[in-house]
Amino acid sequence: MTTDPRFTPVLLTLPSLTPSLALEVLPHGVTFHRLYVQADGKTHDILVGPEDPATHLQQKYTNSLVGRYANRVPVAPAALAKGPAQGALAPRPNEKPTVSLHGGVQGFDAHVWEPLLDPSEAQLFTPAERATIQADFPGQAGVVFARTSDDGEEGYPGRLRVEVFVGLAGPRGKAIDEATGEYCLGSLVVVYRAKLEDADKVTPINLTQHWGFNLDASLQDGSAPSVHGHKLKIKAKHTIELDPATALSTGRLAPVAGTHHDHAAKAAGTIGEQFEQGYDEFYVFDRPAHPVATRLPAEAEDANVLNDVLSQSPARAAADPLVLLASDKSGLKVVFESNQSGVQFYTNNLTSPAKNARKRIHGGSGEFGKDGYDVGSAAFLEFHEPLAAFLAENAGTRGASGDDTLLAPGELYNNFVRADVWYRAPEGGAAE
Repeated sequence: MTTDPRFTPVLLTLPSLTPSLALEVLPHGVTFHRLYVQADGKTHDILVGPEDPATHLQQKYTNSLVGRYANRVPVAPAALAKGPAQGALAPRPNEKPTVSLHGGVQGFDAHVWEPLLDPSEAQLFTPAERATIQADFPGQAGVVFARTSDDGEEGYPGRLRVEVFVGLAGPRGKAIDEATGEYCLGSLVVVYRAKLEDADKVTPINLTQHWGFNLDASLQDGSAPSVHGHKLKIKAKHTIELDPATALSTGRLAPVAGTHHDHAAKAAGTIGEQFEQGYDEFYVFDRPAHPVATRLPAEAEDANVLNDVLSQSPARAAADPLVLLASDKSGLKVVFESNQSGVQFYTNNLTSPAKNARKRIHGGSGEFGKDGYDVGSAAFLEFHEPLAAFLAENAGTRGASGDDTLLAPGELYNNFVRADVWYRAPEGGAAE
């Protein structure tokens, strides 16, 4: 294992003698290296990834933050304007000569972020929010990571201050569902903030966590890790139609009714029932705009959006989930809530065991290229706004928020995702 500070995990734990959740976050790319879940005496790590944190250099986009713009944008100059502010975008190609993926050659995932262990050092969270961090995420339960992206970085205009809050919280309100026998173990909360430091520039921004889940892998039952048996629900009636050659948005929506993409209708089924070639699609949520806005006034000193993110109880979220991933085999379930307009669902289609390393807790050796994860080993669920939403031709694919993903001076970018972790003992007792 390396002693490089870039890959030395910041450990987050719930303030309890028997913590149910623990998270290791690396300064390199704000990468979630491990997400431990303890239930009925069994410890699970529900994120796929390498054993050695430094292997994330070889294994890009495995649980890291991606940006300045997530997903795929066309490699073409674009003139931007929002009010009097203007900007010139020139994305750098990396996936294909015509496609820039996840922010370009050296996106946010490739940079080292500064952990602000003292929340008073955060600049993009209000005094009220910093007080909430201290009260609701005491001790080692929360941390803010920060960096400044220079004007012109990867072809994006404007000098941009970015801060990401990552925290673990115990459940608010009712944490037991008597009807199902499930109980909530706690929540992982991620809040992304950004603010332009240039008074005359505008920039596209679309951040997300490129995290991959497997709720069964830690059982080590002798089979290769797979999410084919996981249940998935996504509250969406459309995907974004993609160009088959580039996977860029065509600017049109595609209805999911009657297709294997209708994860709301087949909620009782599993991912593997209609796997076909696997999944790599962006789903546009079917719901009104979330009450937590994606843009805030930059100088709203008394606002406390973080408290709003925490206010919805896990039981309420589970009753009508935006996105739900569950396994009867392990008894684990993760319910997601976000103010973003959609989610990219990806089943690790572009990997092979020779291209990654598998954690020992998942039955691997930990060695890169020896016995890594295969296609269908993970459910990546990346919450963000639709692909290249800043382009006029993609206006029809913007979700309920109507967010064009352009950030202007005086605005604060505000994106959150909350993952509530639930457990129910499998039939016949706890999973072995």
